[in-house]
Amino acid sequence: MFQRFYQANPEPKGELEYVNPFTLVVAVALSAQATDVGVNKATRKLFEVADTPEKMLALGEDGLIQHIKTIGLYRNKAKNVIALSKRLIEVYGGKVPETREELETLPGVGRKTANVVLNIAFGHPTIAVDTHLFRVGNRTGLAPGANPLKVELELERVVPERWKHHAHHWLILHGRYVCKARRPDCPSCLIRDICLYDDKTVA
Repeated sequence: MFQRFYQANPEPKGELEYVNPFTLVVAVALSAQATDVGVNKATRKLFEVADTPEKMLALGEDGLIQHIKTIGLYRNKAKNVIALSKRLIEVYGGKVPETREELETLPGVGRKTANVVLNIAFGHPTIAVDTHLFRVGNRTGLAPGANPLKVELELERVVPERWKHHAHHWLILHGRYVCKARRPDCPSCLIRDICLYDDKTVA
């Protein structure tokens, strides 16, 4: 499976735009229940004026809201982004920490967000399970699980070491564009013949 993903796309990239580890944390936190396209549209101008925790704190909650009000749940997200910026300054000297445990102490940052940051910003072989990965893991038979944590742990177990760094991106892109929730595009799927999904669509 991963050999095929690699041949089709050797260097897969996440679709959220960011300029440094801090802006990546913010972008991922803002992307919960929102599209990457919508987040990118809002953060392009935001990151021009606030690309560090210090600048974000100076912008304040009201200033931040003006940039992100097109994103769902923007009031709560603004509160979290200001709070996590404050914590980064007070506890971590303004730098984004490089462990999952420390990242999860930041307001609005859960396991999935921490895994994305560890993978993209720091090159750790983590796998962040969102709705796309959860679906692909279960549908294909690669990593069946009743909840995201079970799918994540199973993926960590079954994905060969050499593919772990990019596995997250290959699977999310596959789920977003091919193995879609409502009508998966099975006829154009790279792994159709080895996928265990019973209800494959036909051309």
